[in-house]
Amino acid sequence: MMKQYIFGMALLSLICFGAAFKEEDCEVCVATIREFNATLTEDIRSNPMKIEEAFKQYCTTAKSKQQRLCYYLGGLEISATGILGEMSKPLSSHVPPLRVCEKLKRLDAQICDLRFEKQIDLSAVDLKKLKVRDLKKILNDWDEICDGCLEKTDYIRRIEELKPKYYKETAKTEL
Repeated sequence: MMKQYIFGMALLSLICFGAAFKEEDCEVCVATIREFNATLTEDIRSNPMKIEEAFKQYCTTAKSKQQRLCYYLGGLEISATGILGEMSKPLSSHVPPLRVCEKLKRLDAQICDLRFEKQIDLSAVDLKKLKVRDLKKILNDWDEICDGCLEKTDYIRRIEELKPKYYKETAKTEL
């Protein structure tokens, strides 16, 4: 009876903790590593030190959640710690980004806590119902600023001015 109990508990722990690691579990890490990996040439990819230097260079243009990942890995000058070696060595051995992130998660769980923000669909949203922080996010995503914006209506006006430049609404034809 005791053997069955122990076997059952071991089986249960395997089921609970042995779940397959999925891309959704660590979406920012996987997307960032995949994007970075695609920029590497074969001569860089064969040397972990060159990969680390290339990643630091990549991080200089990273934004938002990807920049936060760079901070966690040590790719920014202001990073408090550095675990770039844990990323560069597997990449030099052609380990898939999903497996690299799985390994990084074991070292620092907050790496996989990062999630991409949902994109705002400008064709379906009423800008007046959005919060100011969401309006600022739209402008930030467009790399635009709103000089002199003090009120919500100022941000809405600026977005409406820039909307034709950044958002191509498909022409709807009436039948």
